Amino acid sequence: MRALVLADTHLKADLSPLPPAVWEAVEAADVVLHAGDVVTAELLDALRRLRPVHAVLGNNDRALVGALPDRLALTLGGVRVAMVHDSGARAGRDRRMRRWFPEAQVVVFGHSHVPVDEVGVDGQRLFNPGSAVQRRRQPERTMGRLVLDRGILVEHEIIPLGAR
Repeated sequence: MRALVLADTHLKADLSPLPPAVWEAVEAADVVLHAGDVVTAELLDALRRLRPVHAVLGNNDRALVGALPDRLALTLGGVRVAMVHDSGARAGRDRRMRRWFPEAQVVVFGHSHVPVDEVGVDGQRLFNPGSAVQRRRQPERTMGRLVLDRGILVEHEIIPLGAR
């Protein structure tokens, strides 16, 4: 199972700020995970026309309240994956994610626009793809990719998309 991981796209009706590499990655993926701050349904609808999408509510997703959950737990390729937009402060994040999602092998989150791919408590993978649209103080825009198979996280990577 190949998952494209996005967060913090902050797009309204105009989807053109999303780099072409993201659309190519959607085509190569089996599923899309979006860790919030989608802002409006247009992007989710466009992604859903191509692949199944799992998304959570971000703090800027006022138009999607009631349509997206705050947290989500699912199994992809036999791997238990949890999603949340805001994982809280960096200090203590690893323990907090283990407490919030004790069964998850991978926790996908967003909010900070800062890419994270690190090991948390008891080997739990903590994964923030950054933002494919708004790099903020990061050197470049990013997205993420996970490959999950037979209960194992086979691959995980943050993919740079350039500064624009």
